Amino acid sequence: QVQLVESGGGLVQAGGSLSLSCAASGRMPSIYTMGWFRQAPGKERQFVAAITWRQGRDFYADSAKGRFTISKDNAKNTVYLQMNSLKPEDTAVYYCAGDTGWSTVKDDYEYWGQGTQVTVSS
Repeated sequence: QVQLVESGGGLVQAGGSLSLSCAASGRMPSIYTMGWFRQAPGKERQFVAAITWRQGRDFYADSAKGRFTISKDNAKNTVYLQMNSLKPEDTAVYYCAGDTGWSTVKDDYEYWGQGTQVTVSS
């Protein structure tokens, strides 16, 4: 089992920045990919960014490219999501997730955090 705990959400004005963290514990050697997803009210959970745990290969949704950066610190078992130039449409609950393979599809991820709210005001 892998446990994930997100932190760093909050309220920010449009154009501002936020940094999310995801602290992982448990069977981390089984993890291949760590991802960030988000879910806005009334909408499906959608992929934001992912990074391979060993190689650090990253991948972004089109909505995140150029504004968001995913990174990791293996020594701290922590994944980060730096979000810049935030827009009101980025408002959502952001979830950290872990997968034993490579995927950007939410249904492939086995482990999930509880989520952290990000609200961007206009």
